[in-house]
Amino acid sequence: MTTARSVAPRPDLAFARRPVAVRLLWLGALVLLLAALVVASVSFGVRSVALADIIAGITGRTDDISQAAVAARLPRTVLGLLIGAALALSGATMQAVTRNPLADPGILGVSAGAALAVVVGIAFFGLSQPYPMMAVAITGSAVAAVFVYGIGSLGLGGATPLKLALAGAATSAALMSLVSAILLPRIDIVETFRFWQIGGVGGATWERVATVAPVLLVGAVIVIALARAMNSLALGDDLATALGQHAGRTRAVSAAGAVILCGAATAVAGPIAFVGLVIPHLCRLLVGTDHRWLLPFSALAGAALLVAADVIGRIVARPDEIEVGILTAVVGAPVFIWIVRRQKVREL
Repeated sequence: MTTARSVAPRPDLAFARRPVAVRLLWLGALVLLLAALVVASVSFGVRSVALADIIAGITGRTDDISQAAVAARLPRTVLGLLIGAALALSGATMQAVTRNPLADPGILGVSAGAALAVVVGIAFFGLSQPYPMMAVAITGSAVAAVFVYGIGSLGLGGATPLKLALAGAATSAALMSLVSAILLPRIDIVETFRFWQIGGVGGATWERVATVAPVLLVGAVIVIALARAMNSLALGDDLATALGQHAGRTRAVSAAGAVILCGAATAVAGPIAFVGLVIPHLCRLLVGTDHRWLLPFSALAGAALLVAADVIGRIVARPDEIEVGILTAVVGAPVFIWIVRRQKVREL
């Protein structure tokens, strides 16, 4: 006599919400969009350039002003791609770890923790080297994340999305107030941080790109390697354990990857809001909730959003420019409201 055995569903099958052909179609469209935005980023600014100048500038020629402009815009474009991808990956990972649709480096106070740590390090300890600054920013992000999660976990129900959002918003406001309090009496550094506080990729150099890229790569590898485990977390801790996942370890390592991404990005580009909040939701509408697809798509879409915001900021305010931190907030708020009102966005 045989007995039927209950077989736990595989997380990769449970999250197969979109046909592969549809996902590949969206992937191709996103890659084409990203390529077009990269071309636009090196083409538009105070001076618009022709295709021949773009090709010459990419190859390293700087015979005239147009070619020199292209050469100067290239590191800015690459930095925008890296920062946008990092923030989107960080936001998607935080949403998976906390199972909170409102999770985002900005809303949970992680970006503000990094910003305060950087300002304290420079104002009181004279930090100027990039790697110590990133280390300080990552530490500040981690401390803020632990603090917000601890506060949001108090009381009945544990760390609910609403309590985490409220704790993060209050913490972020308090930390940014401390940043302003530290900067205002110091005229010598307030001008340097004025645009950094808003968030932007202006003034990028190949040295800055080469410095931050390895750190962001480490964070990206950590979170993408745990994509299947994040699928299990979304099914609940009990089921994740039944599927062989260590829920606590997965959360801790995933959160560490998200903190590295957010801290390093904030140290270089300042606290940029809404990229990590809007992009993962938008990508879920396109490719479903499987994190093996969602995380790479979020990275590409986040890069596209930040580069697009940078291009628009340079065009609409010629000969000046609007920092990307302003534009992502202006665009991100209404888009997020539109996304959460759609009935399709019900699960993570």
